[in-house]
Amino acid sequence: MKEIFNVGVVGYGFASKTFHIPLILATPGLNLVAVSSSDADKVHADLPDVVVESKPQALFARSEIDLVVIPTPNETHFPLAKSALLAGKHVILDKPFTVTLSEARMLKSQADECERLLTVFHNRRWDSDFLTLKSLLKQGTLGRVVNLESRFDRFRPGVRERWREQPKPGAGIWYDLGPHLLDQARQLFGMPRAILLDLANRRDGAKVDDDFLALLDYGGLRVTLKASALVAEPTPRFAVYGTRGSYVKYGLDPQEERLKAGETPAPQWGEDTRHGTLTLRDGEGEDAPLVSREQPTLPGDYLAYYRGIVAALNGDGPTPVGVDDALAVMGLLEAGLDSCRQGRWVKLKEGSPSKRLHPH
Repeated sequence: MKEIFNVGVVGYGFASKTFHIPLILATPGLNLVAVSSSDADKVHADLPDVVVESKPQALFARSEIDLVVIPTPNETHFPLAKSALLAGKHVILDKPFTVTLSEARMLKSQADECERLLTVFHNRRWDSDFLTLKSLLKQGTLGRVVNLESRFDRFRPGVRERWREQPKPGAGIWYDLGPHLLDQARQLFGMPRAILLDLANRRDGAKVDDDFLALLDYGGLRVTLKASALVAEPTPRFAVYGTRGSYVKYGLDPQEERLKAGETPAPQWGEDTRHGTLTLRDGEGEDAPLVSREQPTLPGDYLAYYRGIVAALNGDGPTPVGVDDALAVMGLLEAGLDSCRQGRWVKLKEGSPSKRLHPH
């Protein structure tokens, strides 16, 4: 068992600075030793003791590095991860895993051949609202769920000059927020029977999709996934309806805003004071009145991801996000694009590598 794993991070953009590096620094068992960046002064202004390499390949060549984290533009994920694996490093990719399912499969094969850990950063498995919803479904509080609506809306009317909003592979809101919402749906219900996707460019001057509506068919259950850059009025993050009642939650998990504000992850850091509403009958029978009450929101915990990485590297548990889960999400992303192009439902293979948390 190794007490400390040395980490190298590729790039020093938004995802590195906001998400990965603060979480790495706050996780026992991880030691950030190097960053690759063309602007060493920018890195050293924040991290004076970290080595800066001008190129990713120089980072991969450092013998002391055990784990490489790659929060770079989506189209670079595959070549960078392949190079890091060939250099003998364990690899974490920011979402989406890759930009195509074929790339994802090749990376899995490469990781198997090199006997190295390979995973993707689906941190929203540890959102406060999602953890609360998982608990409610596990307890059967809502009965048999028949409809789940999951929305991730923002109001960003201006098109910005950044790679996510340029017509490049893996750009647009479907590849930005779709992986999170699809992964959460799979965690709850497994792989759907079919998917229907509509993509749109709604903002003035938009070059890539900034609005999507995806429907997932589970037979007796329908899941609606929605994201848009032009929603000013708050919408429910989750609205879930079952045979015994409903659960509605407004407001996004607070961890991202706290990371953006430069707060250091700590105990109770993921607490969400915006609680959901649980509506159930007060008693048995159709005549029993419906009663709504506040449902306390469980605290979120993004640090659980990196704690899980340390445990997996030490052989003390599974990878927090399995590579098969990463492949399944890539399959859903591509099936969604097929649906959008063809204007119809696209069928999927039933069943899922991960356990369903709720029957349907």
